[in-house]
Amino acid sequence: MLPEERLALPWFGSQHRETAAAAARFASLRLGQRDHPHARNDVDRRCREYVKELGRDGLLDHCVAAVDGSRSFDARALCLIRETMAWHDGLADFAFAMQGLGSGPISLAGNDSLRGRYLPAVASGDSVAAFALSETEAGSDVAAMTCQARRDGEHYVVDGSKTWISNGGIADVYCVFARTEPAVVRADGSVEARGISAFVIEPSDPGFSIERRIDVIAPHPLATLRFNACRIPVDRRIGTEGEGFKIAMRTLDVFRASVAAAALGFAQRALDEALGHVRTRRMFGTTLGEFQLTKAALAEMATELEAARQLTYQAAWLRDTGGTVTKAAAMAKMTATESAQRIIDRAVQLFGGRGVVSGEVVERLYRDIRALRIYEGATEVQKLIIAREVMR
Repeated sequence: MLPEERLALPWFGSQHRETAAAAARFASLRLGQRDHPHARNDVDRRCREYVKELGRDGLLDHCVAAVDGSRSFDARALCLIRETMAWHDGLADFAFAMQGLGSGPISLAGNDSLRGRYLPAVASGDSVAAFALSETEAGSDVAAMTCQARRDGEHYVVDGSKTWISNGGIADVYCVFARTEPAVVRADGSVEARGISAFVIEPSDPGFSIERRIDVIAPHPLATLRFNACRIPVDRRIGTEGEGFKIAMRTLDVFRASVAAAALGFAQRALDEALGHVRTRRMFGTTLGEFQLTKAALAEMATELEAARQLTYQAAWLRDTGGTVTKAAAMAKMTATESAQRIIDRAVQLFGGRGVVSGEVVERLYRDIRALRIYEGATEVQKLIIAREVMR
């Protein structure tokens, strides 16, 4: 959780302190005594429960826009909530974040009809949302996607597949990106990003199926989607035809700093667990915390965490105040996730044998953090973005 004294920093206003308090209350009441499921059916059920509870408590209002446009995204609020959720439970953080990311294209670019049809149910937790962008050969290189949507009268016919789709298999609403124009290949072999459009697809649409469920080290709903002549009405296109890549990037820009915030939550929990352990673990006639090597490790962990936190909330503040956020968000995402990995690894080391016992908090954190260095832009991609921005 974000230490209270940090909320006094100029990044935050009174509304952010209220949001942080609401997130802390939710976490204390809903997350404190729950175990962490591993079986797929249990994970699916728990994820749906979290979505419903987050909606009932009003927290999903922070990651889903209002139908009438009266409420938009506050990146600092997103970060505060994600840091708090991640400190308590990685699956709760996942459930919150994916409701926002999954419905983000509708929030940002949907017309009044789409917003009215889908956003209220997502915000209340009655519908689970998913963001379907990645493909087997088009992950970091989004423009290389091959999933196609062909216009056929008042319908589009979608063919292809999407993979690594969070909430795949349990979602009620999928925001799917597909090519509506042939790919244009440059002389160097790369593909131009134009000619991609965004659509809303429902599980009941003819031709839609879950090809396979994917199990990962930090259990959460994940799947490969298949579209076999999947017919959807034209009025479920999000934005104009060919605007899909811009919509996807706008959505990711909103939530990228919040990925960094989730990493902060994991790292803060690891540091807190490590501090509790070294103060009580006795060895060689004293406690582990009295050794200089332990103090040096804790100092490095705390400093890395604080530096990452400042980058993260600076990026969120820049987005909220209309600043240029591309470089700042990439720096925050890269620094927070990489720092969190190191902090958690040190915590595991301080726990010794206990640190690798299944079910220990630091063992779970070790699994939770790994995916954050990959999804929504791998560390290597963030480095390319940062380099491009500083070389302008």
